[in-house]
Amino acid sequence: MRLATTTAAWSTLALLATAASADEIIDTVTVIGVTPLTGSLVDRNRVAAPVQTASSKQIERSHALDLTSYMNRHVGSVYVNDIQNNSLQPDVNYRGYTASPLLGTPQGLSVYLDGMRLNQPFGDVVSWDLLPKEALASMTLIPGSNPVFGSNTLGGALALQTKDGISYPGYGVEVNYGSYNRQRVAASAASYAENGLHWFATGNELRDDGWRDDSPTKARQFFGKLGWRNDATDVSITGSYADTDLTGNGLQDVQLLSQDYESVYTKPDQTKNESYLVNLVVTHKLTDTVALSGNAHYRSIQTHTLNGDLNDDSLGESLYQPSADEREALEEAGYTGFPTSGETQANTPFPFWRCVANALTNEEPNEKCNGLINRTRTKQHDAGVSLQATFTAPMASLNNQLIVGVSGLKSAAKFGQSSQFGYVLADRSIAAVDGPGAFADGTQESEDAFDSRVDLDGDTTTRSVYFTDTVELSRVMQLTLSGRYDRTTVDNEDNITAAGEPGSLTAKHRFSRFNPAIGVTFNPSDGLSAYVGYTEGSRAPSSIELGCADPENPCRLPNAMAGDPPLNQVVTRTMEIGARGMVAKHLAWNIGVFRADNRDDILFVADDTSGFGYFKNFGKTRRQGVELGASSQFGPLYVGANYTYLDATYRSTEELLGEGNSSNEEGPGFEGTIDVEPGDRIPLTPRHILKAFAGWDVTEQISLSLDVINIGSSYARGNENNEHEAEAPFYLGPGEIGGYTVLNLGVEYRPMQSLQLFAQVNNLLDREYYTGAQLGSTGFNANGEFVARPFDDPIVDDERPLLGSTFLAPGAPRTYWLGAKFSFSGAQKR
Repeated sequence: MRLATTTAAWSTLALLATAASADEIIDTVTVIGVTPLTGSLVDRNRVAAPVQTASSKQIERSHALDLTSYMNRHVGSVYVNDIQNNSLQPDVNYRGYTASPLLGTPQGLSVYLDGMRLNQPFGDVVSWDLLPKEALASMTLIPGSNPVFGSNTLGGALALQTKDGISYPGYGVEVNYGSYNRQRVAASAASYAENGLHWFATGNELRDDGWRDDSPTKARQFFGKLGWRNDATDVSITGSYADTDLTGNGLQDVQLLSQDYESVYTKPDQTKNESYLVNLVVTHKLTDTVALSGNAHYRSIQTHTLNGDLNDDSLGESLYQPSADEREALEEAGYTGFPTSGETQANTPFPFWRCVANALTNEEPNEKCNGLINRTRTKQHDAGVSLQATFTAPMASLNNQLIVGVSGLKSAAKFGQSSQFGYVLADRSIAAVDGPGAFADGTQESEDAFDSRVDLDGDTTTRSVYFTDTVELSRVMQLTLSGRYDRTTVDNEDNITAAGEPGSLTAKHRFSRFNPAIGVTFNPSDGLSAYVGYTEGSRAPSSIELGCADPENPCRLPNAMAGDPPLNQVVTRTMEIGARGMVAKHLAWNIGVFRADNRDDILFVADDTSGFGYFKNFGKTRRQGVELGASSQFGPLYVGANYTYLDATYRSTEELLGEGNSSNEEGPGFEGTIDVEPGDRIPLTPRHILKAFAGWDVTEQISLSLDVINIGSSYARGNENNEHEAEAPFYLGPGEIGGYTVLNLGVEYRPMQSLQLFAQVNNLLDREYYTGAQLGSTGFNANGEFVARPFDDPIVDDERPLLGSTFLAPGAPRTYWLGAKFSFSGAQKR
C-alpha cells in the first residue's frame, strides 16, 4: 500500500514536470521585505536565499483552514508534526526547525506580523490559533539564520503582512460546513476615502467536533485596521482579539491505536487562549532617498490548560491492602466495594478507592492514585518599539540601499500550576478526588489554588541594533552585508522559595551576541539568478527553559520547575548556494543546497510520555540538504512541485534519558540512558519531502485542483540514538514511523462574479498515517485497562520493569467541507 501511494506521488511529479503554474504559482512579485518592518523592499533576485512568498489570493484559493494548512500543502521544505491532533495546534517545521505552540518543543523559527514579533515570551512558542487567515495580505518565508530578524531566527523567519482598505476594498461573507460537524463563518469589510483614510475589518468563528474522540474546538478571531495614507506618509493602527478553546488529545499508544484509530490515551487535554494586541505602524518618506518606518505594539495573552494524565509514581504499585483507618474513612465518605481485612487487589483493574482512601487520609496518595489533573495558568504581556531608516542614495557611484534600525522588547510572564490526584475511569478519562491529600503538595484544598512548587514571574528585556546594506557592485553582481547585536536579560523571580535557598528559581541571566551575514547574488540575465550566502543567528534561553534545566529534578511541562544550572544561548551558522530562473516566461525553477550548524541547541529531554524531562544544551547539531522546485503554466493548466532532501543529524556525543528505548543501559523496562553519536538522525525530521500540485480551469466558471504531500520516514522522540527496536514482551512498538502520501482535491464553481461555491476533500484516499511518535511507558494493556507494572521478572533494586510502547500522532482521515463565499470587491485606489 505504501509503495503504491509513493509511486502515485512520483508519477504525479513526473506529470507536473511536463506541464506548467498559474500566475498565483509563478510568483510575479519582484520585491520582498528584508527586515520585519515595512518600507524595506528589495528585488528578490538580490537576496542570497531561496525566499518563498504567497499572496492572499493563493491562500484563499487553496481553501485551507488556516495559514499552517496552506504551508503544509504548498510551501517547499515545510512539514507538520501534528502532535496535538488539533488543526489549530500544529508543529510547523521548516528544514528541521520548528515553530510550535507546545512548551518543550525546541523553537527555531521567528514569526512576525506587520513587524511585530509573534513568538511568545514564555518559551518562544507560536500560537497559530490566534492568527486570522482572512486578515493576511501576504506571507514571506526567509530561509536561514538571517540575523536581521532577531532572536530565534535559527532556521528561518516568517514575515506576515495584513490587509488594508486601500489595497483590498470590498465586502465578503464565507460559510462552510464539513466532516465532524465542522462549521465556520467569516466576514470582512474594507473601504477608503479620497482624503487617504482607510479601514479593514474581519472576523470568524469556528466550531468543530474533531475527528478523534472527545476533541471539540471553538475559536473566534477578530482583526481590524484603521489608517491614513498620502504620497509621503502611511499611518495605521491595528487591533486583534482571539478567544479559543482547543482540545488536543495528543499521542496514542500504538496498541490502542491499532484497535481504534480515533481513540485517545488519557483525557481531558484542553487549552484556552485569550489574546489582545494593538500595533501602530508608521512609514514616512523624508526625501527621495531617505525613508523612516517604525512600529509600537502591546500584546496580552492568557492561557489556561486542563490535562488529565497518568501518575507515574503509581506505576510501581500493583498490590494494595487498605488499612483500618482508610477503611473507616471510606465508610464515612459513603464508599463500598473495597476489600476487607486480609484481601488484596492486583494490577488489573486499578481500583478507584485506593486513591480515594489515601486522599482522605493523606497517606501516600502519590503511590495509590493512578491519575493526575494538571492545571496551569499563564499570563503574558509584551510591549515593543522598533525604528528603522532606509537610505537609497548611491555610494561611490554604486547603487546602494542601506537600512539601519533599533528595537526594544519588554515582556513579563506569570506562571502558576496545580496538580490534583485522581483515578482513571473506564474511558481513560481522569476523575479528580478531594480530601486533605488531594493535591500533589499535600497542602492545597481548592482546585483554584496553585501548587506551591511553581509560582514563577519571568521578565525578559531585549535591546537590539541592526543593519543591512545591499550594494550593486556591477550590473550583474550585488553584495549584501548585514548584522545585528542583541542583548537579552531574563529575570526570574520565585514567589515561593526565596533567592539563595535550595531549589529557588530566582535568578538573573544576561545574554549578548553580534550576528553577521554576507551574501552575493549574480543576475547575468532576466531569466537567471544565482546566489551564495552565509548567515549567523542566535536564541537566548527563555524563562521556562532556564527554570527547567536540572536532570536531577525533571519537570512535568509546563507544570513544574526547580532551580537549575544556567543554559547557553543557541548559535546557528548557515551556508546557502543556489540558482533560480525562468524559461520562456513559462517555467520557473530553483535549485539550492544549504547547511546549518547549531551549537548549544536547547533540547527538551523527555523521560516518558507524561511530559517529565528537562532542558539541556546539546553540543552540536546539523541540518543540511538539497531543494528543488519547478512551476509552470500552459493556458488553463498550471502545475508545480517542490522536493527537499533533508539530512538532520547530531554532530557530537551526548548522553540522554532513554527509559522507553530498548537499548537503554539499565536493560528492558527500566529507567536508563542512551548514548547519542555523531551521525545519528534527529527524531521527527524526514529525509524526503515532496509536494506537487496542479490546477485546471476547466471553464471560466469551474476549476479543479489537486495537491500531493509525500513525507518520508522519521525516528520517534526517545530514539535519538536510532537503535530502538520492538522487543517482546517489554517494548510494543518500533522506533520510527513510516513515510506517507496524502492527496487533496478541490473544486470551485463561480456562477457569477460575486459568488463562489467550493468543495475541498483532504486525504482523498483515506490513508492511515502518522506524523509524529515518541517512546515511553504505557499504563494500559491492549484492552485499555490500567496495569501498572505487568512484569515479575527481571527485578532490579526491588523494582519491576515497566511496559514500553511507541506513542503515535495519527493523521486525520478523509475529511471534506463545502463552502460558499459572497464577495463584492471595490476598485483599488490609484
